[in-house]
Amino acid sequence: MVDDTGILEKSCQKLLKLDPKVRSARFINSRGHLIAGGMKEGLLSLENQKQDEMMFMELALRVRMRHEFDNEFGKVHFSMSYRDKVILMSFPLVNNDVLLLSCEKDINFGKLPFKILKIIESLKNLK
Repeated sequence: MVDDTGILEKSCQKLLKLDPKVRSARFINSRGHLIAGGMKEGLLSLENQKQDEMMFMELALRVRMRHEFDNEFGKVHFSMSYRDKVILMSFPLVNNDVLLLSCEKDINFGKLPFKILKIIESLKNLK
């Protein structure tokens, strides 16, 4: 993505302030490693660090695999998982890096992803 993680950290802080129900904002590289961001201050992660690493690697793989249908359906702009305890949203970036957000279940998930797309628009083309 970009060598200066300061840009990514600032973006994470902006995303965390976007809505009080956003729990975390994390940038994951194409190999599934955390490169910036984390949990909102005062909140605990629902998973432990080892589970985080596994989730990040699985997410990186899913982002790469989604390109298989770009010709038929167009590019993926975001994906969302509505789970029992949390909503997870992923936003693919350049070089198969990805932004991962977690939110409380009662967030307005009809509008939030489009606000996020506007915020990260400039990051989608950083190399």
